[in-house]
Amino acid sequence: MNLNFIDELKTLDPRDVGRWPLQFRLLALGLIFIVLSGLLIYVLPWQSQLPELERARADEQSLLKVFDDKQRKAANIDAYKTQLKEMERSFGAMIRQLPNKTEVPSLLVDISQTGLGAGLQERLFQPAPEVRKDFYAELPIKIRLTGSYHQFGAFVSGIAALPRIVTLHDISIATDNRDGGSDRLTLDITAKTYRYLDDSEVAADKSKTAGKPGSRVSGVTP
Repeated sequence: MNLNFIDELKTLDPRDVGRWPLQFRLLALGLIFIVLSGLLIYVLPWQSQLPELERARADEQSLLKVFDDKQRKAANIDAYKTQLKEMERSFGAMIRQLPNKTEVPSLLVDISQTGLGAGLQERLFQPAPEVRKDFYAELPIKIRLTGSYHQFGAFVSGIAALPRIVTLHDISIATDNRDGGSDRLTLDITAKTYRYLDDSEVAADKSKTAGKPGSRVSGVTP
């Protein structure tokens, strides 16, 4: 039986399927159906999982980038530590340029004397209330000086040469007609100097902030 089946199978012409015996045609259709069913079972779930595969690939690329960044930072950790120490030294040098509370009056005198030393006439020197920031306080001073352009330049150079940080803001220059001099000008300017807050002042500011309505206290959920 098996030999006859094999012999008959060998005699089949693949180019003339219509003349095959019925059993062979049914067998061929069954095989085609099985192959197509297998392909559908494989392809359809694969197609539905393509978006998930794309997301997985994107996540892989993102993780690889994070890994490369961390690996690069780890390789340069010594350079980062050196840079951090240098920044701390620079920051410390800047802090040392900020006067403390007891040094502020002498700094105000230095600013006033700088204007007088440049040959300017001082018409206004009015310190305003200080404005406190995170670790320092800003002290604005309204100044009005009368003189020439060259004297104003000498004043600005003198301010820049002071050992403490002083910045100049809201600069306004106008002609001064009171003395009748053609080269007399009036300079209105706000000079700002800065002082660092000591630990007690920083703690007091934090206490005030914590005591305000709506402020958030650590460990307590409003």
